[in-house]
Amino acid sequence: MTESPRTYEIQEVAELTGLTTARLRAWERRYDVVRPERQENGYRAYTAAQVALLRAFGRLVRAGERIGEIAAQPRDEVLARAEIADGDESPVSPFIEAIRGYDRARLEELVADRLRTLGPERFAREIVLPLATQVGDLWSLGKLPIASEHLASEVVLHALKGALSTSAGNGPLLIASGLPGERHEWGLLATLAQAQGAGWRVQYLGPDLPLREVIQAAWTIRPAAVALSASNVELLERRLPELNHFVSHLPPGVRAVIGGRGAVTAGAVLPRLGFELELGPPRRSPAAEAAV
Repeated sequence: MTESPRTYEIQEVAELTGLTTARLRAWERRYDVVRPERQENGYRAYTAAQVALLRAFGRLVRAGERIGEIAAQPRDEVLARAEIADGDESPVSPFIEAIRGYDRARLEELVADRLRTLGPERFAREIVLPLATQVGDLWSLGKLPIASEHLASEVVLHALKGALSTSAGNGPLLIASGLPGERHEWGLLATLAQAQGAGWRVQYLGPDLPLREVIQAAWTIRPAAVALSASNVELLERRLPELNHFVSHLPPGVRAVIGGRGAVTAGAVLPRLGFELELGPPRRSPAAEAAV
């Protein structure tokens, strides 16, 4: 979250905000809610702060407010109301309060309690992913300092990594890492926690790992699948020459899966390179299928 700023195309913004591309264009044209820059190819380029603001507008509209009225109001007032509207009902509100107060002990207590109560899979889905979105929005809008964001990352990621290592299970082995240059771990670790809940035995190699080392690990420990993560399309596109040969260098029969927002955006090219875009539950062996 604290790396150099990137921009988002309109399809990404629609996915991130829950607003259709048609509505995004209409809000820009009629109400000037946000005014994205234009790339050389004419496509809109939204900043993270604009995405966060659009998410706040969408939240208020879904709560029954009219876009024509709130678009004319001061942005800080809109953001404050959206935060209040989401606050009392959001399961991550106590986490945000602890993060804003630099209250590490309270944050660790909340994380441990929810992880124990919900289990890793639900904790990842119901707490980690919504919390990552809200922390990212607050940081993008200048309402959360870098130190608070770092505190949140340290506590939450430590808990997720611990959950993955202590609840390994007995399913087929999945090894996973972020692409070279990838330092965002929230989404990847949350996905791995859900994969573990679906029956995979997960071994996380870490972020920002050279692809040749992922291949070497695959030949050493022979997993059933290898998963890679790319949080943005620019990062993925820089690695396409290496990814072009990645699958062919894996041991025979090892699945190659790639995910993250970058993979969603550039998904058309990846299957042609041999990658799957969905991990899904472990596949049964032919012998197991025959026994059913």
